[in-house]
Amino acid sequence: MTRAASIPTANNDYTISVVRTFDEMAQVQTVRSLVYMADQACPYDEEFDGNDLAGATHLLLKWGREPVGVVRLRWFGEFAKFERLAVRKEHRGGPALLLLCRATFDLVRRKGYRRLIGHAQVRGEAFWKRYFKGRRRPGRPVFNFSGYAYLEMEFDLEPHAAAVGLASPPMTLLRPEGDWDRPGVLERAPAELAA
Repeated sequence: MTRAASIPTANNDYTISVVRTFDEMAQVQTVRSLVYMADQACPYDEEFDGNDLAGATHLLLKWGREPVGVVRLRWFGEFAKFERLAVRKEHRGGPALLLLCRATFDLVRRKGYRRLIGHAQVRGEAFWKRYFKGRRRPGRPVFNFSGYAYLEMEFDLEPHAAAVGLASPPMTLLRPEGDWDRPGVLERAPAELAA
């Protein structure tokens, strides 16, 4: 998934890519500002919490050239955490949310993770159970922020046949995030640099 490549989707009107540029990060912030700050009246300091540039991966959903959805993933030793899922209101109710979620789950599986957790608004629990076999994390309380009740959801993931791991070739591990199947810039370097 370089800037020219995107995660395959079942709908050709949408593309999903890993965020790699400052411009794409600005688009992520714009979508989150529209959804969380404008639609849900979330305070700025809660939405932009200091985790966007610290070990996070962002996915950007576009409809044509227009940014319409985002998600942030953070990586921990035993699990990945699904955060800041946002789809602009004019794209809710269609395929956008499912496409973005499926791409997120696929990326997490491709990185070799077997468990994913996320915070979901209580009203959305049925969605996560129905489409992704999610379950409430046992013994964990409902909690509130920005005026909404949330619960922790947990998802068990099937291993990806081509998961990136310790046995992956060194050049594969040097490729851009999520774009492990295509040669990276270092593989296109002049032969004398490889010696």
